[in-house]
Amino acid sequence: MFINKNYIKTPLAVLIASLAGGSAFAADDSSVGDGDVMVVQATAEQELKQQPGVSIITADDIEKDPPVNDLSDIIRKMPGVNLTGNSASGSRGNNRQIDIRGMGPENTLILIDGIPVTSRNSVRYSWRGERDTRGDSNWVPPEMVERIEVLRGPAAARYGSGAAGGVVNIITKRPSNDWHGSLSLFTNQPENDQEGATKRANFSLSGPLAGDALTMRLYGNINKTDADAADINTAQNGSYAAGREGVRNKDINAMVSWKLSPRQIIDFEAGYSRQGNIYAGDTQYSNSNVSPDGLISTLYGKETNRMYRQNYGITHNGIWDWGQSKLGFYYENTHNTRMQEGAGGKVEGMINATDYDTSKLESYRSLAEVNLPLNLLFDQTITLGAEWNREALDDPNSMSMTNASGTTIGSISGDASERSSKNSANTAAAYFEDNIELRPGTNIIPGLRFDYHTEFGSNWSPSLNASQELGDYFKIKAGIARVFKAPNLYQSSEGYLLSTRGNGCPNNIASGSCYLMGNSNLKPEISVNKEIGLEFTYDGWDAGITYFRNDYKNKIVSGTELIGYASNGYNILRWENGGKAVVEGLEANLVVPVMRDVLNWRTNATYMIQSENKDTGNPLSIIPKYTVNTMLDWQVTDKLSTNLNWTFYGRQKPREYAEMRKEEGVDGMSTKEVGAYSIVGIGVNYKINQNLRLNGGVSNLLDKRLYRENEGASTYNEPGRAYYAGVTMSF
Repeated sequence: MFINKNYIKTPLAVLIASLAGGSAFAADDSSVGDGDVMVVQATAEQELKQQPGVSIITADDIEKDPPVNDLSDIIRKMPGVNLTGNSASGSRGNNRQIDIRGMGPENTLILIDGIPVTSRNSVRYSWRGERDTRGDSNWVPPEMVERIEVLRGPAAARYGSGAAGGVVNIITKRPSNDWHGSLSLFTNQPENDQEGATKRANFSLSGPLAGDALTMRLYGNINKTDADAADINTAQNGSYAAGREGVRNKDINAMVSWKLSPRQIIDFEAGYSRQGNIYAGDTQYSNSNVSPDGLISTLYGKETNRMYRQNYGITHNGIWDWGQSKLGFYYENTHNTRMQEGAGGKVEGMINATDYDTSKLESYRSLAEVNLPLNLLFDQTITLGAEWNREALDDPNSMSMTNASGTTIGSISGDASERSSKNSANTAAAYFEDNIELRPGTNIIPGLRFDYHTEFGSNWSPSLNASQELGDYFKIKAGIARVFKAPNLYQSSEGYLLSTRGNGCPNNIASGSCYLMGNSNLKPEISVNKEIGLEFTYDGWDAGITYFRNDYKNKIVSGTELIGYASNGYNILRWENGGKAVVEGLEANLVVPVMRDVLNWRTNATYMIQSENKDTGNPLSIIPKYTVNTMLDWQVTDKLSTNLNWTFYGRQKPREYAEMRKEEGVDGMSTKEVGAYSIVGIGVNYKINQNLRLNGGVSNLLDKRLYRENEGASTYNEPGRAYYAGVTMSF
């Protein structure tokens, strides 16, 4: 999808375009007021979505290749995107999250309708940086998605902290002016009965409550994916590593849209979601053989953690004689209820009791933005915005898991009752962007964002993006931006304490046990993202290649420098800003209209030139050396379509530098790597009539399977052949 530089619209058309996220405008010319013509140029945000590091997934794409359960199943097929854990250790390997350009999931910002979703931040942060979470890509059922915007590199800088890798913006379907409803049923059945099956059902209802002035949308969803068999990996390779966990989802969401006038719309939204895992036996380091009284084996198939999320929001969108405005207030509340876990060494993350504890995370957000079209020397649209955000975490269990009663650790007592379970942070931001058309075919987008964090001070994020047409068919685009990530609430809390009896201590600690403390004096992580791309477009053909490089510094890691000794003789470490890292690669795409409007061939590819910590050589996360996604889409008739898709993953190499003293520094590093492999799928869609649509297909047609070992790069299960089918009834 592409955005033209200038639009001539009625106020309502422009407002509708604004509410739709600015990706499309109607193509009619209309008058405003007494015959005046309104000319609206794309905003900087809209123009940035045409940069090379941006991909759009449409509702039609989701229909043709539906995710099994989580939207990450389809997002991973975009260039530069993989699914990984948050470190190169491989722990929690099957709970993979969206990782953009190898920067790790914690540097991927997830948005729903432009608002950050932060529920995963309620999950405690481990010694090596893992979280036992599926991430935040599973709060919206696939059938309720209008489109997904995947922004990589400099285009993501405007969104502030956490977007150093990129941004995933999940846009939901809006209320309609006529009554519409749907019921969708979906199932995914693996051929191997040791792998978990999926069943999903959801409904939607949308229409007017009081003419066109008051409209509503309501959707609900329930789905379940079973856990893999408890011995799925043991049976193959003797590994204690568990297979994939299952999940239960329940979602309900309502929106009421009030059109005060054709120029003024207020949206009210409220939602509730519940996600419960179905335990498969996983632990932080998969040492189920040391489980207390064999507890781990008795928990298979049960819910060991539940995530409850509530969200509320009110948004005003307006269009005025001078431009457009947006004002919003939002609240998100997450209760993360889970069984108690160990906190140190090889039992870190292992369930050790069936009692439940709850961590609570609250997020308050407000934003204000105006877009001002001007003709000052050049046609341009200036964007001015401000944001305020507060996150408050209360996690009494994580703060008290390491109960060192009677021990003084630094200046803080080890007694759980004297370590605060609460931490919070406020961030205020102001930003400026300008989409300037220097001349037809030449656009530049300067930007500047200022963030002030109550704990870590101020941060400036300048950016500059540009595009230049080279004749009728070619266009060169480039960008550079400074992006940051503030320390999370676990890293910065002095009340959060982890321990190890020695095995997990860093290599430079000669002997003894270790404590790892929070650090309130950390600096934000900084990434300078650069990209340049060349695009070719002609008569349905579309091709491009993009070079990107991210220079990363101040990455927050578990410290290796001794800062003192506890009163019991343990070594004291704390979270520290580590050294530098670099991520560099190439992305390419190609669309071939084999037969216009009948047969299309789409391909994208990613090649990682390097992804490593400059001090150790270890990657930031374990990702393939290269990835190729290709799809052949055939519209057989008006009612019948089919597609063939193929993904090829290059080899995945393990870490090369030992981080832990005994398991790696003494016993040696694992050299196991995952070799290159392919996944092929086929899908069919058939519209019986305008109210009934069927779809079905086979994923992993050639039945390529991988079994997790939790060593080297063998950190996850790749499921085998499966059959899916769905039906959608609508009116």
